[in-house]
Amino acid sequence: MKKIKFLLLIFISIFFYFKSVSSAEIDIYKKIDLFGEVLEQINKNYVDEIDQSEGMDSAINGLLQSLDPYSSYMSPKTFKEMQTETSGEFGGLGIEVSMEAGVVKVISPIDDTPASKAGLKAGDYIVKINNIQVQGKSLSEAVDLMRGPVGSGIELTVRRRGEKKALTFNIIREVIQIQSVKSEILEENIGYIRLTSFNDNSSDQIEKKINRLKKNKKINSFILDLRNNPGGLLSQAIKISDFFLENGEIVSTKSRKKNENRKWFAKKGDIIDGETLIVLINYGSASASEIVAGALKDHKRAIILGENSFGKGSVQSIIPLKNRGAIRLTVAKYYLPSGKSISEVGVRPDIEINEEGDDFRIKTETDNQLNYAIKLLNG
Repeated sequence: MKKIKFLLLIFISIFFYFKSVSSAEIDIYKKIDLFGEVLEQINKNYVDEIDQSEGMDSAINGLLQSLDPYSSYMSPKTFKEMQTETSGEFGGLGIEVSMEAGVVKVISPIDDTPASKAGLKAGDYIVKINNIQVQGKSLSEAVDLMRGPVGSGIELTVRRRGEKKALTFNIIREVIQIQSVKSEILEENIGYIRLTSFNDNSSDQIEKKINRLKKNKKINSFILDLRNNPGGLLSQAIKISDFFLENGEIVSTKSRKKNENRKWFAKKGDIIDGETLIVLINYGSASASEIVAGALKDHKRAIILGENSFGKGSVQSIIPLKNRGAIRLTVAKYYLPSGKSISEVGVRPDIEINEEGDDFRIKTETDNQLNYAIKLLNG
């Protein structure tokens, strides 16, 4: 009798479990029907004629952007253009952007590009493009507005922290050629490496530059400049962090599926043989830049100097779709060796030095952050 009661309880539990799943599925189908009904009413009664295909694209984008600022839909045209851009040469302004509060937020202007030369800064909010309001548009729509033929002009209206009035920038589009690594000797004894993005060959370039700098026996310290570096490939961030670490965890990723969680560890060997290292960061240092700065900070291998970084601690995958478009979807989050998440928090510098003056430019006489780092190294 007890056995029958036990089996009956199991049957009832299974019944209600499947019933609840079925109810959830029914609710989804009802929502899909509701969406179809809304679309039908728009087509019948909206004051202007609409492009149904564009409307569906916007709906898909709205769903993805409700998840986080970095997930988005790319139409076949946008996806094709993105694939062209990742080859390293493309026409445009030279900025990495995301969507926040319905407007385009500048993650970082790329060195020596029209956006950087014009004076756009990390954290700027683009509210108008050629006098067209950005509010209400998707990220891909806003990016499309910023694209145009090489040599053509564009006007951006920007809101900036600390500025009461909107700023206007008139910029000429150029072919963007990204040189991710630069190096030179400062003050005869400091090896300076500027990394502007994490591309396929960034780690190889950095290794070559450092080995070349090390041939100068006067060099006794190094500066790794990650300011306005919006990130790039995780694999490159791991390799570059590993150059300066002897052991220990570099970074970990956690996703929805526990079996996809991963950790990466440093291998023995420090490319600069324990010499003093300063890493420069600012609000434009994001993603892979934050992994490097965070790992070196947690292991006390470098002095982190500058401003709090951006706080983009998530991993996006590009997933192609049947229509030849794609979605950019957040699939995991980064965690530093300390176990802290970078998301929305960023990496806090050991020594906080803010940019000074409206004429501040990286690697010029007005660069008070770099000047402070040089003074610190030379006592």
